[in-house]
Order: sequence, then structure tokens, then C-alpha cells
Amino acid sequence: MDCKFNSFFKYFSNQINLLRLYNIPLLLPTKSTHKQIAINFGLLISAYNVITGLLLVSLEIHYQNNSIIGLINLAVIIGLIFFGIYQLKKSCKGYLKLSEALKAGMGISLISGLISALYSVILIYFIDPDFIQKTLDFQKEMMLKKNPNLTIEDANAMLDIQKQLTGPLTTSSFIIIFNLFIGFIVSLISGLILSKSEIK
Repeated sequence: MDCKFNSFFKYFSNQINLLRLYNIPLLLPTKSTHKQIAINFGLLISAYNVITGLLLVSLEIHYQNNSIIGLINLAVIIGLIFFGIYQLKKSCKGYLKLSEALKAGMGISLISGLISALYSVILIYFIDPDFIQKTLDFQKEMMLKKNPNLTIEDANAMLDIQKQLTGPLTTSSFIIIFNLFIGFIVSLISGLILSKSEIK
């Protein structure tokens, strides 16, 4: 397993070095600290989240909570956190402490979480002020479709409760907490894997 990880990231790093030869700017510094890694990859994930979010808005599907899109986004985030920690280990000449992996991963998650939360507030107040209502209407439609015996009154009652939990403050807080949770899990697993493997 370690050999496969090392082979993959060695290949990826070689492609990055080729880009450096052509003076293409990268977010990856030659020698990185966990703070630099957190900033660089936190901004990278944030850019991905915002671009993806705007694309979904342009397609008018941003309120549908598509599970496939959600899984793809989660996979990208996990991959970038893992690669960020790998870059930290590489910059430290192959030596990585679990505590440093956790600091880098949690830093990445905190920065990306804060920016993503800010984007959600901008989305709700400026980009699409009807976002919450569209989300609730879509969920109501799905609920009635999946549960034919559910009355409209019962569906409205359930959505009224949910509406109280989907305000800008609640949504942004959930985004930050979720990002930190994912960051901790990924950082812990990545740290345990990479602290035991060697970079050749």
C-alpha cells in the first residue's frame, strides 16, 4: 500500500517539477511549514468550492443537494488535504510527526471552512436570495414523491422546523464544523500512514 502511495505521489510531484521548469507559478513552495501548507491548500480547496458552487448556480441545481456531486466534492477535498500533508512530509526530507500532520490538515480545513462559509452567506444574501426557499420547496417535492401517504400539512410542518435550522448563521457554522471534522479525520489517518512510510 505504501509503495502505491509513494509511486503515485512521486509521479505527481515529477509533473509539478516539470511545470516549475517552465516557470509556471504554483501554490507549492520548495520548503514548506505546516502554516504555509495550510494557507496554500486551504485557498486551493476554497477556490475549488467557490468555482464548483458558482457552476452549480449557473446550472440552477445548487439547491438540490445532489449526492453524487457531494461525494465528488468530498473526495476532492480529502485528496487535497492528504496531498498537502504529503507535501509537508516531502519538504521535511521525508520526516513527519503526527502532530505536524494534524496542524497542517486542521489548518487547511479551517481556512477552507471559513471561506466556504463566507461564500454561503454571499450566496444566500446576494447571489440567490431565494436559495433557502428553493431548497425547502425542492425537499418538499422529494418528500411527497417518496412518501405518497405524507400529507402536505405534515410536509409543511417538517419543513417549518427545518427552515429554522437553515439560516445563514446556522449554515455557515455547520460548514465550518463539518470541515474541521473532516480535516481532523483525514489528517489523523494521513499522519498515521505517512509518518510510517518513507519517501524515496
